[in-house]
Amino acid sequence: MKLIVGLGNIGREYEHTRHNVGFDTIDILADMLNVSFKEEKSFKGSIAAVNVNGHKAILLKPSTYMNLSGDSVILVMKYYKIAIDDLIVISDDLDMVAGKVRLRFKGSAGGHNGLKSIIANLQNEEFKRIKIGIDKDKLIPVVDWVLGRPKDSDKEAMDKAFNHVADVLKDYIMYEDDKRLATKIAL
Repeated sequence: MKLIVGLGNIGREYEHTRHNVGFDTIDILADMLNVSFKEEKSFKGSIAAVNVNGHKAILLKPSTYMNLSGDSVILVMKYYKIAIDDLIVISDDLDMVAGKVRLRFKGSAGGHNGLKSIIANLQNEEFKRIKIGIDKDKLIPVVDWVLGRPKDSDKEAMDKAFNHVADVLKDYIMYEDDKRLATKIAL
């Protein structure tokens, strides 16, 4: 069973902000798979169970706010006995242009607090993560930038990335092939 986690912050004020690219992407994936999220307080998040031709996955949106995302991820992984090799996390990346997509199979948090929390809870950096570029404006403080909404030109590129990643993840659930994932993900 796969666990696909979209990182973001809950609440209307954070909807469709740069920091919520994980939520936006996983919502599109859930729509593609015709499943709905259900709030699960015991998992500190909303989950959707998926079965694509016998291949199962859990989609997760932590409700812990970004900085404590790992608290939710670890609870779901322990309950469903999900191996770290079967975890994929979708997050934003300030150091990539808006809409660029990159797959990493391991690595540091790169300053991302959601990834830091997951790494701390798992005590391991070796999990797949899909990063979606949100760019950065050096004149605007980082917190204000990530919690802001993208301008129209960036929004178009990011929406394209969300749909692309969701489509590739749908394929990944069905084929469970890391090599195929790596080949298809770059945008």
